[in-house]
Amino acid sequence: MPDPSDRDLEARVRDLEDEVLRLKDSVEGARADAAAARMLAGGADRDVSDLKTLLHAHAKSLTALRETQLGNQEEIRTLRAEMQRGFGTVQSGIAQIVDALPRQRGEDQPG
Repeated sequence: MPDPSDRDLEARVRDLEDEVLRLKDSVEGARADAAAARMLAGGADRDVSDLKTLLHAHAKSLTALRETQLGNQEEIRTLRAEMQRGFGTVQSGIAQIVDALPRQRGEDQPG
């Protein structure tokens, strides 16, 4: 006659075997998830590196643009000063012409 404790032992062994299979499947899933996470992290790292490169290029462009604008600003100041001197010269010349006009009219008129 079989020992009743043997049946209990067989059931426990089957349960343990089932649990081991379930754990193996779970470990394989965790390994696959870890591999996918490593792949995503590598992609994110490349994306961040690309963004850093792009931001660096933008910063260089903005710096070059700033330098160009500062140079243009100085040129505009110089041109404005030259124009003001030129307008001053023109104004002085016009004033001399206006001063000379009445005298010339007086000389041309018979008296």
